[in-house]
Amino acid sequence: MKDGKGPIRVLCVDDSALVRAVMSQILNAQTGIEVVGTAPDPLVAREMIKRLDPDVLTLDVEMPRMDGLEFLARLMRLRPMPVVMVSSLTERGSEVTLRALELGAVDFITKPQAGVRDGLLEYAEMIAAKIRAAASARPRSYPVPADGVVARLAGVLPSTEKLIFIGASTGGTEAIRRVLERLPAGSPAVLITQHMPAGFTRSFVKRLDGLCAVRVHEAADGDHVLPGHVYLAPGGVAHLCVARSGAHYVTRLDTGDPVNRHRPSVEVMFQSAARVAGANAVGAILTGMGKDGARGLLEMREAGARTFAEDEASCVVFGMPREALAIGAAEEAVALEKMAARLLDAAGALARTSHS
Repeated sequence: MKDGKGPIRVLCVDDSALVRAVMSQILNAQTGIEVVGTAPDPLVAREMIKRLDPDVLTLDVEMPRMDGLEFLARLMRLRPMPVVMVSSLTERGSEVTLRALELGAVDFITKPQAGVRDGLLEYAEMIAAKIRAAASARPRSYPVPADGVVARLAGVLPSTEKLIFIGASTGGTEAIRRVLERLPAGSPAVLITQHMPAGFTRSFVKRLDGLCAVRVHEAADGDHVLPGHVYLAPGGVAHLCVARSGAHYVTRLDTGDPVNRHRPSVEVMFQSAARVAGANAVGAILTGMGKDGARGLLEMREAGARTFAEDEASCVVFGMPREALAIGAAEEAVALEKMAARLLDAAGALARTSHS
């Protein structure tokens, strides 16, 4: 975790000389960021890390001599540090990137399949923001919850009324996994917005659905919102909202402009929750940089919803939760390992179980 003194020192690891050059150009042009070295593969990078002691590592997913995932696993075991993965926008690339986030990478940057130089330069501001967020992040790995945790929640009864809404950004894929793995099959329905580019949501959903007792879907317009099911906003495509259709809740996809520079935006989802579900909603904002969702969470609380924010100690990046707590949007800061139980309790599910 960077102490704030001096520039953020970055080591770029990529087998493409073009990518190494463009990343160096982008980052060296930023105030407070310095590329201290580049490496064509993990074996060279290993020696450079020892010699240069960088604050942040950018790491290509697929490289010769040693796979990026293998190197990341060794690095996080022996010398944990903030790592931002560089991945292609392919199904294979998205699956490997999600595995990297499980292993402890803070975030990822996608490189275009064509026009790499122009594509990366177009996203220079976003790349720099991810590096700055990574420098302040707490690198960590995430264990699967103990069986006892799941067992304590296994008797929760389904609810057709209460809905849970979760928003996250940097570090959120693993935070979401840890929350969802603790939900029983009969959990209240969950709607999630995670800042994610197009093409990654499908792999993320597939991975979560294989790990969790709840069923996890990429949300489509008009889905009936059912207990025991999770609906994830499609990355880079549309905002996820909730609406009423007679006596039922349904999902709505809004392809309007980005909000707070994001589509999907946590703000838009939380605002729809406040407007449509009111006191039947429970909201949580997890790790992430920026402030997307804080105002929407405040609207939820003002509409009678129960609202929570991940606490600083368990956040990878304490940006969005900090903003929510600062404006009074979240009634309580909750450690990530306790978030699932807190959400279920707020939804009344645990209380019903204990009195049954």
